[in-house]
Amino acid sequence: MNPAVSNLVLMLGMMQVSRKLDFEDPTILLYVRILYVSCTLLTLGVYLYTRWLIIKKNDLTTFKYLEPPNTLQGETESKLTVTTVKDYDLKQLQGAIKGVFTGVAMMGFMHLYMKYANPLLMQSISPLKGAFESNLVQIHVFGKPASGDLKRPFQASAGLFGGFGNQQQKTDKASIEKAEISGVGGIKEE
Repeated sequence: MNPAVSNLVLMLGMMQVSRKLDFEDPTILLYVRILYVSCTLLTLGVYLYTRWLIIKKNDLTTFKYLEPPNTLQGETESKLTVTTVKDYDLKQLQGAIKGVFTGVAMMGFMHLYMKYANPLLMQSISPLKGAFESNLVQIHVFGKPASGDLKRPFQASAGLFGGFGNQQQKTDKASIEKAEISGVGGIKEE
């Protein structure tokens, strides 16, 4: 099933469940908080286990790709990046872990400061589902081959605005050779 569709179905289901719960009851609120914290810790556990597998595998195969220019920072040309599979995977995983902490900060603000309880229930399952659907977990934990949609560099999803300004990373030989000749980038990530 498409992750976007399953996320929509999951959110609609969780909204129906949250309507039936009485968040004024301290016992129910405690259980919802425990569910949220447990799912968040489980999500972090999945990512840390994936990190351990990446480090254990220690895949030092190098590959090159062109990062699209960041137009928000005034960049106009793509940057050539040379990295290893291990470094690339760890960088992607670091971004996923930061996303979990950003979500926790947002939920903390919404729940503790603004006193909303419904998002706790709705956001308890989504990060865990996202972790199990992530490319790195699919490759390292479930042992799927890194080909097709799981081929590095991972292509970004379209996002909220349907890909507004979302340029894909290039890996074709002609684009990489052109960047090497022009001297653009050549960044080796350590």
